[in-house]
Amino acid sequence: MLLIAAALLTASIHSLGVVEAPAVPVPAVVAPATVWSSGPRASDLPSGPSVEALAAASGQRWLDALETATPLTLRAADDDSRVTRTAMDDPPSTNLVANWWRSLSPGSRTVLTDEAPVVIGNLDGVPYDVRDVANRAALAAGLADPGTPTAVASMLGQVRESLEPTPDDPRKYLVTLDTRGTGRCAISLGDLDTAGDVSVVVPGIFFSVNGQMVDFTATAGDVFREQATLAPVAAPANGPGIAVVAWMGYRTPGIADFMSLDLAHVGADRLIRTLDGIRAVRNDHEPRLGVVAHSYGSTTAMIALSSGRTRVDSLTMLGSPGSAVTSVDQLGVPRGQVYVGGAHWDPVAGTGFFGTDPGCATFGAARLDLVGGSDPADAGDVFRRPFGHNEYLKPGTASLHDVALIAVGRGDLVSGGHRPGDTPGDGMVQATPDMYLVRPQDLQPRD
Repeated sequence: MLLIAAALLTASIHSLGVVEAPAVPVPAVVAPATVWSSGPRASDLPSGPSVEALAAASGQRWLDALETATPLTLRAADDDSRVTRTAMDDPPSTNLVANWWRSLSPGSRTVLTDEAPVVIGNLDGVPYDVRDVANRAALAAGLADPGTPTAVASMLGQVRESLEPTPDDPRKYLVTLDTRGTGRCAISLGDLDTAGDVSVVVPGIFFSVNGQMVDFTATAGDVFREQATLAPVAAPANGPGIAVVAWMGYRTPGIADFMSLDLAHVGADRLIRTLDGIRAVRNDHEPRLGVVAHSYGSTTAMIALSSGRTRVDSLTMLGSPGSAVTSVDQLGVPRGQVYVGGAHWDPVAGTGFFGTDPGCATFGAARLDLVGGSDPADAGDVFRRPFGHNEYLKPGTASLHDVALIAVGRGDLVSGGHRPGDTPGDGMVQATPDMYLVRPQDLQPRD
């Protein structure tokens, strides 16, 4: 069943405003490291004991070595794949990093950001405004370097385009930049260091930085704007403001490996670090933190949230193929704050391909009312119902509006009441237009 679904998806996915689209093939060129600097390249610098010590260290010792390294050593280390791999793949805990960064002098922070932008830009636990500065410096240097491999240059071009400001968007922050293989990237719309409501959007299969980062960032912008309209009805949060993260923070599977959970487990580890990094940076003023996960991304999110290593305030799963998790009680999410939705003619939702379908009654999640009749533009709805596997976060859909309500702490408006004549099924969450804050543009379906 899922094999047929994958074939349908690869043949028909439409990318604009969609949470899943076919990847543009990336040439098989892998950069030796995702590093550029304004000074001499590492090959021209001495690889002395300090660089070797950094390459061999881990945990607090690695952080201490970074702090005491000279600018020349930092520049060399930032061009050493062993050191950058530690930052990206096996870093110290986010709390260790956050406390270490707070202990540094302003001068030390500046030196580290200037001379080791790849390390600092990808280190969970470092404040996001600092990571944005570091990653943008690495991005600019990579685009300006004539020696950057063609595939990497193309990838960086997509990231640059994703960061372009638009009139309706808040400031964008480049919080992850890794050009190894098919790449990883995360862009936040809104300030993760201060926002009271933070949503992390996790994609499913067929995503690559080179193929989908522009559209995926635009989708995060749609989520942001939908949340912003709900400010008058939002539940109190720990601080004002909204941030939505377009989190392509793991390598998603393609047609050759979508039936395996290997990438989901790797992605779960990375998602755990991302979520914990947000909390660690915020220290005593944690945001209301939610995950919005689509398709294979929902499987990845459930692996992360059933690990006992992290928690969120809400989890919304759309078009999920399931996981080994059998109940909401196994997830690090408050009771009543796990939501699941499946659209009409979605060939993936409800398959339970990877285990238990989170939409089944025994799982215990609140089920969003997204199916309705066979007509996705049901005349009885203020919001258009999503159709197929790829419309969940499109503007004008009931699913996008539900996602936004949940993110601002008003899941009660999603689950409270239903339209006259509706008979909700067991556990079904019903859309209630008269309880929504509706914008004029929501009254007409939009493409």
